[in-house]
Amino acid sequence: MTIPQLTIFIENSSGTLSMVLEQMKRSHIQMIACTIADTAEYGIFRIICTEPRRACDCLKDAGIAVALSNVFALELDNHPGGAADVVKVLSDAGIDIAYMYAFLLDGKGILVFRTDDEMKAREVIADRKLGHLTEKDLG
Repeated sequence: MTIPQLTIFIENSSGTLSMVLEQMKRSHIQMIACTIADTAEYGIFRIICTEPRRACDCLKDAGIAVALSNVFALELDNHPGGAADVVKVLSDAGIDIAYMYAFLLDGKGILVFRTDDEMKAREVIADRKLGHLTEKDLG
């Protein structure tokens, strides 16, 4: 019901992002989705990719600070407001969303989110029969 996500802390300096991306390229790991949130001193680079565990190991071997965590990735109905509908279901169930982002995969909208109440999110997703990705869907 969850998928692995890489989280990388990168300095806000020229060449740091390029170094991470070059390492992914050299390792032949395909990024599926990514997002960067910035602060004054560093960025938080989150990546959904093929072979996330191998990607994590390759980045660590290159001296890059990276962590692997689980996030939910829900399929969205292909119409305006699909994300609003899913977030409302979660919100109505009392599930707080720490962060989220979305992307397209095989023509389908995917909403990625992290919550501190993983057990409750799993329960709501199962009860409401919400479509979701698994690690196998990442290729």
